[in-house]
Amino acid sequence: MKYDEDDAIRFIRETLPAQVSERYDDDDILYVIDIIWDWYEKNGYLKIDAGVTEEEELDIAKLSAFVAKEIRKDGEVVMDPEDINLIVKGELEYEESIEDIF
Repeated sequence: MKYDEDDAIRFIRETLPAQVSERYDDDDILYVIDIIWDWYEKNGYLKIDAGVTEEEELDIAKLSAFVAKEIRKDGEVVMDPEDINLIVKGELEYEESIEDIF
């Protein structure tokens, strides 16, 4: 299965508590997804030969901190850091769910 932003947003919304999901529109969640992929690119995760070892496993706390920093820097959206963490975790769960199909 291929990564689909609309499916990712729906999946993430299903993982979020209702009150968190209601705070943000689809564009806000897509913005977080875009920042996650920017982080992947900056850290070499998108290179074809990027064989990630267990020692290099994704650090969710670092990723969430990066997303929060970028959101604060941009200033267009105000998001609670805990909400950002939940959205990041939901996006990562979506990635895992589509990997299991192969």
